[in-house]
Amino acid sequence: MAEVEVLHDAAILIEGNRIAWVGPRSDVSQAGAQRDAPVTVVEVTGVIFPGFIDCHTHAVFGGPRLDDHERRALGVDYKAIAAAGGGILQSVRDVRSRSEAELEALTRARLATLLAHGATTIEVKSGYGLELEAELKQLRVIKRVAGVLPVTLIPTFLGAHEVPPEYRNQRAAYVQLVCEEMIPAVAREGLALCCDVFCEPGVFNPAESRQILMAAQRHGLAAKLHADELEGSGGAELAVELGALSADHLAGVSDAGVRALAAAPTVAVLLPATMLFLGKRTQAPARQLIEAGAAVALATDYNPGTSPTMSLPLVMTLGVSQLGMRHAEVVTAVTINAAAALGLAADRGQISAGCVADLVVVGIEDWREVAYWMGTDIVSAVWTAGSACPPRKPRLS
Repeated sequence: MAEVEVLHDAAILIEGNRIAWVGPRSDVSQAGAQRDAPVTVVEVTGVIFPGFIDCHTHAVFGGPRLDDHERRALGVDYKAIAAAGGGILQSVRDVRSRSEAELEALTRARLATLLAHGATTIEVKSGYGLELEAELKQLRVIKRVAGVLPVTLIPTFLGAHEVPPEYRNQRAAYVQLVCEEMIPAVAREGLALCCDVFCEPGVFNPAESRQILMAAQRHGLAAKLHADELEGSGGAELAVELGALSADHLAGVSDAGVRALAAAPTVAVLLPATMLFLGKRTQAPARQLIEAGAAVALATDYNPGTSPTMSLPLVMTLGVSQLGMRHAEVVTAVTINAAAALGLAADRGQISAGCVADLVVVGIEDWREVAYWMGTDIVSAVWTAGSACPPRKPRLS
């Protein structure tokens, strides 16, 4: 993860939506002469990175959870906030009450902002519906937004984000509903590529998580897992057992979980902005994971309750300052490793011939500055699939 190739005074040749060649600018005429079509030259200044990949977001929601934020500042814990009507279930009530059109407008504006900060591929989860129609509503929003924004969206079904109030005393019945009604409906409509479960004490235990993800895999959905976010529960080990694309959060991962991830292709997705926003003093053990040999990615975890950040460059800064990662490691973590967390490493997350031409230009002199200027809007241009995206920073809600 600490090895990146840096080319100076370089050029990239794009044909259609893919990179055809990359190398020294002095060789670009020769490379272009081998093509039939005329070459259009676009000069840029700064550093060109592969398009950043945000491999964990919850971008389809209604309003922010401001009361949760203040309660945490006053020392109220997660369970007490939930008991007072806050937490995930507040967002569930909000999403259930809003129209599909309203959610679409909100989501489109937010994802456009993520794109403007350099995220050219974004995973987007459902999980604020917790009933069939509300979950489908979220996933349909993702599908429609994918058709109008110049960004690649990876939809993930997260019906097992929490147990809804109407099933509070019928956990087994809700798990059955997710497995036998929700997952088949999602697969039938082709609305998701992945399925995620919040595997955590007090939410879904490993046995329930295994049941749900195995049902998803039978319907052709790739597995992902919210694992060991605050407490270790064997989530990382379960992700590896099931061949999941990723195990995400991992602030409470055990030594056994680290060893399991190090021996498997399952990517460890770390979310430092979440722990920072929650006011936690501990973070996921990035150095332990990297030194053990695990593939580590970073993501925003953009959501209304615990990580309202829309900037992967900010997350890269936190990767260095909070997780003890090297500059090269955080670049790897938001490019090729993040692509692997979505099953896209073959043609995303790298500037290489044959890959999709998703590129980000950052207005800096030294490539390491992308993870240095904390909270600064440093992305100057974005290309997706070979086309320049219009620069814009829309309002958040």
